[in-house]
Formats: sequence, C-alpha cells, structure tokens
Amino acid sequence: MLHALFNCFKIPELRHRIVFTLALIVVVRIGASIPCPGINPLVLGEFFRQVVDQQDQGSVIGLFNLFSGGALENCAIFSLTIMPYISASIVMQLATGVIPS
Repeated sequence: MLHALFNCFKIPELRHRIVFTLALIVVVRIGASIPCPGINPLVLGEFFRQVVDQQDQGSVIGLFNLFSGGALENCAIFSLTIMPYISASIVMQLATGVIPS
C-alpha cells in the first residue's frame, strides 16, 4: 500500500493533480477560518447558541453551519461553501417537474 502511494508521485501528471487538490483544500480551510470584516463574532456566536437552545432538534441555520464546517458560525469569507449551488439545483429540479417545457 505504501509502495503504491510512492508510485503515485513518480507520475508527473498524477503528482500535479494531487498537489493541486491538496493546495485547494488548504485554501478552502484558510478561507473558512478568516472572519468577514465588520461582523462581531461574539454576537454571532451568542445568536447561534440561542438558536440551539430554543430548538432541541436543531434548525436550518444549524444545518447550514454543519454543512459549511462551522464557517457560518464564524461568519467566515467562505461561509456559504457549496450551499447556494445545492439549493439552486434543488429548486431547478423541482421547477422542471412543475413547469414542463
């Protein structure tokens, strides 16, 4: 298994793809930890605690925070991640069933 891992880095194209993927993961994690300017993180954290306390089973905001890896609670630069794309694709799939062309 370890020998196969070392063989992956001997192929230039595969090595380039692995390094590129790891670099993208690092960029996304850094962007998810940088807070947006002008937002008070203490007030936002208190809001999330109130939402969790009011609803025992969680909420939509808590679900979005879970999908964003906690970036929404920190109001990070990349806090929306892929959620707008997923929501838009769900709406489009529902719209094609309701409005056939």
